[in-house]
Amino acid sequence: MIEFKSQQLSLSGQVDFKNAEALYAQGKDIIAKQTQFPLVVDLSGLVHGNTLALAVLVQWLRHTPQAKGLQFKAVPEKMLKIIQACHLQDDLQLIA
Repeated sequence: MIEFKSQQLSLSGQVDFKNAEALYAQGKDIIAKQTQFPLVVDLSGLVHGNTLALAVLVQWLRHTPQAKGLQFKAVPEKMLKIIQACHLQDDLQLIA
């Protein structure tokens, strides 16, 4: 599920093969309507930080008009390990 308010996009629940495309499209539409960046992507409600969820986030980042237009907070530990293993920590702006 995606919620957006006060320059923060919150992703909660589980990202799986049934909903990944819809979540990607919904997030992309929200990002496209914004004029102020960066947006904070809050992942505290994410059930699993898997590679599919990370793929959705990377695709959102590609549709953001600014290089560091998205900031990611509350990244699950498993996802952090995937980010490090893929050497994406320099591409994703992670905040506390």
